[in-house]
Amino acid sequence: MDEPTPHIRSPRRPRRRRLSRSAEFERAYRQGRSHGNRHFVVYAFPRGADSDQGARLGLSVSRKVGGAVERNHVKRLLREAFDAEAQVVPAGHDVVVVARPAARELAEREGLEGIRGALRELLEQAGRA
Repeated sequence: MDEPTPHIRSPRRPRRRRLSRSAEFERAYRQGRSHGNRHFVVYAFPRGADSDQGARLGLSVSRKVGGAVERNHVKRLLREAFDAEAQVVPAGHDVVVVARPAARELAEREGLEGIRGALRELLEQAGRA
């Protein structure tokens, strides 16, 4: 009898740097600087001790944006856009992106490029502040 072939795993993408605790979000909201446009509000907070590591992302997409499918679509596009634009944010910053209801229409109308442009504008402002 032939032996079964071992399952070969595809290389996984390294885990992205994300904010996961509510205390991290609260610190960014209370002590960070905010910049907003029609689609998003970005809060940027410089971490002290971990400043040699890259920027970390936190997302807040409420039900005002839409149902679960629409919210997940907006979150996926925001993660991709942040990965593409992360060089704009100085290392060692926590960034929280709050999606406004207009973000759904932007995602439907312009897709990743629209989200990326709107996010880039705010990340550049946050990087200068």
